[in-house]
Amino acid sequence: MDLPISLPFAPMLAKAVKTMPQGEVLYEPKWDGFRCVVFRDGDEVELSSRGEKPLTRYFPELVEAVRRELPERCVLDGEIVLRKGPRLDFDGLQQRIHPAASRIKLLSKQTPASFVAFDLLALGDASLLDLPLAQRRQRLVDTLAGVKPPIHLTPASDSYDTALRWFDEFEGAGLDGVIAKPLDRPYEQDKRVQWKVKHERTADCVVAGFRWHKSGPVVGSLLLGLYDDAGRLQHVGVSASFTMKRRAELVDELAPYRMDGFADHPWAGWAEQTEDTADRMPGALSRWSGKRNLEWVPLRPELVVEVAYDGMEGDRIRHTARFRRWRPDRTPESCDYEQLEVPVAYDLDDILGTTDS
Repeated sequence: MDLPISLPFAPMLAKAVKTMPQGEVLYEPKWDGFRCVVFRDGDEVELSSRGEKPLTRYFPELVEAVRRELPERCVLDGEIVLRKGPRLDFDGLQQRIHPAASRIKLLSKQTPASFVAFDLLALGDASLLDLPLAQRRQRLVDTLAGVKPPIHLTPASDSYDTALRWFDEFEGAGLDGVIAKPLDRPYEQDKRVQWKVKHERTADCVVAGFRWHKSGPVVGSLLLGLYDDAGRLQHVGVSASFTMKRRAELVDELAPYRMDGFADHPWAGWAEQTEDTADRMPGALSRWSGKRNLEWVPLRPELVVEVAYDGMEGDRIRHTARFRRWRPDRTPESCDYEQLEVPVAYDLDDILGTTDS
């Protein structure tokens, strides 16, 4: 590729804040997908992840769309997303990362992805990194005028009131919150010079197991469960953000609840994994982590923990939950799905049809 910006490329990042920033900023919806920087030089197309890993082979339908819809030579920053009905489907998007070429081809037709562009970094021979966001946004709008799905232009607004409304309404379509970007700043690679305001809720979950940390004999993550309508304990996610000191303390705190085996554990059946169910099990191999060992230690399902989480993806907690406190006042049986707040439904088409305001 012969572009003014080259790979590897680390995209600009955002730091989390609890309140919506005000001032000379541009607000955008926070998409829940895979961050992706698109490079196109004629027929050559590369899709690069936030961690600078290649995504190109996993999304052949997007490579075709980039060749069809985008300028001959350009670099765009955005997000790969997948929709299921009127909502985003992050769980389905994760399934697209598969080692088998035949599976990738099949999924590209069965569950095609979209690319939502939110910044223009290069066009032709010109790098736009040094331009302020206000100018880059206008160039992006002009460049993508008339673009067709699965390529989309993210909506944006400089209105604080609009940002607050988006924060409330767009969650119903599976979005993650709102991003606020300084209008006068250039594009600064790998720096957290933007702000993100994300939804946060809390839930009381059963701790039914844990994984060891990769560094040694301390706790890596807690395995969380919720009871469904049939009284079955379902694995819903993990809590993993602890200091090393806290990880060591958790070993002693969990010791009285450790079981010798899986025979009497509610997730005993998960020891017999199949290709179809492995992704739903605590001991499954992650497509992102390769062959990393994810074996887990069973605990008697008696401990209750309060965790903070961004939202749900189907019947599971989206992303990693954050430990808040133990809840000795709660019984495990009271930890069910009914406690979870469900956002009002909102259609993705109404968001992707939004223009600058």
